[in-house]
Amino acid sequence: MHTYVLGVDFGTDSVRALLVNAHNGETIGSEVFSYPIWKSGKYCDAAKNQFRQHPVDHLQGLSSTVRSVVDNSGVPKAQIKGICVDTTGSSPLPVDASGRPLAFSDKFADNPNAQMILWKDHTAVAEADEINHLARTWGGIDFTKFEGGIYSSEWFWAKILHTIRKDPEVAEAAFSWMEHCDYITFELTGSQDLSVFKRSRCAAGHKALWHESWGGLPDTAFLEKLDPRLVALKDRLYTDTFTSDTPAGTLSPEWAEKLGLEPGITVAVGTFDAHAGAVGGEVSDGTLVKVMGTSTCDIMVSSYASLENKTVKGICGQVDGSVLPGQIGLEAGQSGFGDVLAWFIQLIQKPVLETLSEHHPEGLAEIRKILEEELILTLSRSAERIPPEDSRVIAIDWINGRRTPDANQNLKGALAGLDMGTDAAKIYKALVASICYGSRRIIERFREEGVPITQVIGLGGVAKKSTLVMQTMADVLNMPIKVARSEQAPALGAAIYAATAAGIHGSVADAIQKMGNGFDRVYHPIPENVKIYEQKYQEYLLLGQFIESNTSSSL
Repeated sequence: MHTYVLGVDFGTDSVRALLVNAHNGETIGSEVFSYPIWKSGKYCDAAKNQFRQHPVDHLQGLSSTVRSVVDNSGVPKAQIKGICVDTTGSSPLPVDASGRPLAFSDKFADNPNAQMILWKDHTAVAEADEINHLARTWGGIDFTKFEGGIYSSEWFWAKILHTIRKDPEVAEAAFSWMEHCDYITFELTGSQDLSVFKRSRCAAGHKALWHESWGGLPDTAFLEKLDPRLVALKDRLYTDTFTSDTPAGTLSPEWAEKLGLEPGITVAVGTFDAHAGAVGGEVSDGTLVKVMGTSTCDIMVSSYASLENKTVKGICGQVDGSVLPGQIGLEAGQSGFGDVLAWFIQLIQKPVLETLSEHHPEGLAEIRKILEEELILTLSRSAERIPPEDSRVIAIDWINGRRTPDANQNLKGALAGLDMGTDAAKIYKALVASICYGSRRIIERFREEGVPITQVIGLGGVAKKSTLVMQTMADVLNMPIKVARSEQAPALGAAIYAATAAGIHGSVADAIQKMGNGFDRVYHPIPENVKIYEQKYQEYLLLGQFIESNTSSSL
C-alpha cells in the first residue's frame, strides 16, 4: 500500500499544496490559492518599501488548497502520513502569549505593524545598520559572523527593532514573534505553549543570529545595547532549534477537520521556501541551487570537513542542518530577480492603461489581460533576436537593494549607455543580463571564500518559463545549468521533509534519492556569447562600483 505526504509552499503571492507519493515522488495533485488581501495592496506602501501580509490570507489558503488537493486526489486520507510547510523568510509576525497573531484582535486588525512583515519589506534599513555597527564595536562576539558578516534589513531582529520603536502599542502587546514557517506549524499542531514549541533551525540560523557556539540567540548584553525590550523578548523566544526532518508534533483534530485529513499525522518542523526548494531540486555537495522567482535564493550544502570552520563573508548565513541535516547549509541570493523584469513591464504598461482608461474605458479589462499575458513574451522574443554585441546598454540590478554579496539595501539600480537607438527590447535584454551578472558575483564570492561550485541547478518560475534568462545565465556564468523537472520544487522539498519526519525514509538524503523528480533540460553556454558577456560583465562591475560609491538612502 502506498503512503503519501503533503508539502505546502507559502510564496509571496500565493500558497500551493502538493500531494506526493512518498515512495517515488510522483505528484498526485496540487492546488493554488492567491492571497486576496495581499492582492488588494492593503497594509503595503511600495514607496516606503513597506510590505505586510495579514495571516488570514495564509490560513484561508492553507485550508483551501489542502482540502481541495486531498478531496480531488481519490487518495484515502488514512494513507496520508505527514505534512510540512515552507514559507518566505524572514517574515516575522507578532503574537500574544497563546501564539495568536495580534492581527486577529480588533485593536490591531488594521494596523500594518501588527501584520506579518514580508521578506521584501525594507523599512528596517537603519536598524540593520545599527545591528551591524554594534556587532563590530561592542567588544564581544560578532554575532553576524555566521551571517556573512552583514545583517540585513530583511531579517528578524532588524524588523522587530524597527516595529517596537515605531509602534509602542504593538511592542507592548507582542508577547513573542514567530517566523511565518513556525506560525503555520504551530497552528497545525494545535500548540498552546510557545515555550516548548519546536522552532525552525533554518529560520533561526539564517535570520535570527542563532548559533550553537554561543548557546542560541545573541547575548543579553548585546541585545540590551540595541534596545532593553529585546532582552525581555529573548526570554520569550527560544533556545533550541530543530531541523525539518524532525516532527514538530501531530495534526490537531481541529485542523484535521479543516483539511480533510486524519488527526495525529506527523507535522514536520517548518522551513524556508528556498531551502525546501534546494531539497526538491536534489541539492548535493558542490551544487548551487538557484531558486528563481521574484528574488533569488542561492542554496548550497557543504560537509563539515570541506568548510573547515571557515566563515564565508558577504552571504546570508551558514547554518548546520538548515538544508540537509548533518551538513552546513549556505545561503546567498538577490533581492530582485523576476521583480526587476516585472518592474520594467509595469513601467511600460501602467501609462498605457492609464491613458486608455481615460479615453476608452470600455475595453480596458480585455486590453489589461492581453498586456499582462503577452507583453513579457513579446519583449522576450524581441530581446532574443538582438545579438549580445548589438546593445551597449548596461543595467545594474539593485532596484530592490542588494542582498549578496555584502548586503546593502540602500543601493539603487541604474541604466547606462542609452542612445536614440535604444528601444524597450534592448533595455529588457540589459536587465536580463544584469540579473545574470548579479548571479555571477555570488558564485565568484563563494569561490573566493574557498567554497567550490561544480554545477548549477535552476528551479522556480523563471527557470521553467524563460529561455532568454536561462541561456543568458549559462553564457554569463560559462557553466551548464540544469533545470529541475518539478514545477513545484519547494513544495516537493517540503514533502520530502514530511516523509522523513514521518519515518517513511531514514534520512532526507535517502528521501531525495527516492522522491526526486530529476531534470528536464540543460542550458549550455554558447562560446561566442561567453566572450561578449565577459566584456560586458566587466563593464557591469565598473558601473556597479560607481553606483555603490555614489548611492545613498537620500538619492
